[in-house]
Amino acid sequence: MKFVPAGVVPFVALLLLQRRPVAGRALLVTGSGCPGHSLCRSNVQEQTRRQVALLNATAQDLFSLYLKCQGEPFSSESDKLCNPSGIFFPAFRVNRTSERKEVMVAMYKLFAFLNASLGNITRDQEELNPTAKELLDRLHNTTKTTRGLISNLTCLLCKNYNIFQVDVSYGESSKGKSTFKKKQQGCQVLRKYVQVIAQAARVLLPHLSPP
Repeated sequence: MKFVPAGVVPFVALLLLQRRPVAGRALLVTGSGCPGHSLCRSNVQEQTRRQVALLNATAQDLFSLYLKCQGEPFSSESDKLCNPSGIFFPAFRVNRTSERKEVMVAMYKLFAFLNASLGNITRDQEELNPTAKELLDRLHNTTKTTRGLISNLTCLLCKNYNIFQVDVSYGESSKGKSTFKKKQQGCQVLRKYVQVIAQAARVLLPHLSPP
């Protein structure tokens, strides 16, 4: 799988590009002129905690429902077909003892990637399973929560650390792939999502107290 540099772009532009499955190396840039921190709500930290907790609580059910809607062989051979070892996924190496800024940046990169991936999966499922209303609703709701989380992380990074540009790595698009490959890529991403969101939830809690 090839990845090409996407470049460093402002947060606002990144938010507009979330559905575009592009790729690049993670690169952190700091500077003056952070545009969005004045828009932060007073409860942005608590809201961020709740959003991560909600995503963690619903991730496994989303994955299970996805498998059910794909039919065979995914329903019976998920361990083999949905093994995420062969797909790109942003590294998440922070832990509960990592610096708060490092955790916030890692969270932003993770959820920006997930948001784009969810858009990719949703598009495929609207094509492949247009009558799977429950699955499509859950995908849309998860994407909505993820976008809200990205907005809150943007505020926290700007307000607390004056970080307003991040180069995010995105996954491979499934456009042009076979039906089987589209289904497989979706289940690989969602399985990895279940694993990583649980880790993210554990790591985040001690880092959302006032700096």
